[in-house]
Amino acid sequence: MGKVTGFLEIERQEARYQPASDRIRHFREFTLPLSDAEVGKQAARCMDCGIPFCHGPQGCPVHNQIPDWNDLIYADDWQEASRNLHSTNNFPEFTGRICPAPCEEACTLNLENIPVAIKTIEQAIGDKAWANGWVVPEPAEHKTGKKVGIVGSGPAGMAAAQQLARVGHEVHVYEREPKAGGLMRYGIPDFKMEKRHIDRRVEQMEAEGVVFHYGVNVGVDMSVDELVAGHDAVLFAGGAEKPRDPQLPGQELEGVHYAMPYLVQQNRRNGFENHIPEATVEAGAKHVVVIGGGDTASDCVGTAFRQGAIRVTQLDIRPVPPKIEDKLITWPYWPTKFRTSSSQAEGAEREFAAVTLGIEGQNGKVTGVRCARADAKRQPIPGTEFVIKADLVFIALGFTGPVFEGLIEQSGVALDKRGNVLADEDNYVTSSPKVFAAGDMRRGQSLVVWAIREGRQAARAIDVFLTGATTLPR
Repeated sequence: MGKVTGFLEIERQEARYQPASDRIRHFREFTLPLSDAEVGKQAARCMDCGIPFCHGPQGCPVHNQIPDWNDLIYADDWQEASRNLHSTNNFPEFTGRICPAPCEEACTLNLENIPVAIKTIEQAIGDKAWANGWVVPEPAEHKTGKKVGIVGSGPAGMAAAQQLARVGHEVHVYEREPKAGGLMRYGIPDFKMEKRHIDRRVEQMEAEGVVFHYGVNVGVDMSVDELVAGHDAVLFAGGAEKPRDPQLPGQELEGVHYAMPYLVQQNRRNGFENHIPEATVEAGAKHVVVIGGGDTASDCVGTAFRQGAIRVTQLDIRPVPPKIEDKLITWPYWPTKFRTSSSQAEGAEREFAAVTLGIEGQNGKVTGVRCARADAKRQPIPGTEFVIKADLVFIALGFTGPVFEGLIEQSGVALDKRGNVLADEDNYVTSSPKVFAAGDMRRGQSLVVWAIREGRQAARAIDVFLTGATTLPR
């Protein structure tokens, strides 16, 4: 805990944002961090709650020892707080930026709607560690002579690679794209997390012995058999990239796109990559409609505004959620309640209880989205139809699982009923003895913290498989 009476004396304070009118003019991060003294005050609010649900399975999948590093920050011992935080989380500067913070929902103070600003404190610790040179390569003292191949360099693949390299294995990461990071790099907009954070972690991991192979699409450029034969163990950490298809009438019209390729294209442009399709998608001077109510939809909203969209409307089939949830029913779990993302706050129009019936167009180009109000079963209510003008439509309805063609198809590994790679949470091994799976490819679309946890846990399982024992944490 922090200060004994801190939660009674100090009000919750989060990092502030640049004004929307300023931040939509660029793609850089726009958070205005708190001072060290302000972060210390926020850490002081951590109370002696007895059972800290914040770092249990309801709050933090990577089991960050939140009360411990809150107390260390209150005591102004930032370096020890960084050591503590890194003991459970390989990349706190990532999670401090892009994790939705289920830990704060599980905070005991959230029973009064004033949780500790855990996410803000976590980012501050991560950034301070880099600024002071506390994050350094940690190469293994002894090599095991074992070689591990990892497919995918998203948060699960990166976490597993770092853990395995640090216990002496030779680790090779095979990445389809020109740079590492997976959807953290190509799906998360720069205004939420600039990619320099990923670049310096890659440099650290390379100094620890991890070898990254870019432009290698396993299952296309390299066969799965070749990969498995060349390594003592293989980890599939390729994510869940298959978009959910709503099969809407008019979906084939020009101007209708899935959300992720749109975000990837802009991130490539921001990263000065040459691999950008000629038919670029731009929202400038257009009426944009985003179908979906999740984070990817919100990212499309923020990207469209930065490209100069005239109007952005976001459609959500769910009814307007309550502003404050019923704590007796939901706490300490993640609740459904009214939330406004930074991108939505930049001027998006939000339509709740809106069923998308189809997409209208003229001369092969989209002109509007036809909708109706939804009933309690999310079915259209007759007589409530309406049309929203649209020059550009993005479908952002999440992902159904990993892409089957290529890697998974060639590997022949067993799948669960949802189409994810079948592997349990104890040993992460698939139906193929040398092949393991972790992250979204195993559990389905999820959070960055779950990906990091799965990568760490899979690394532990692989270490046991290769050596019969492990010093890696569970």
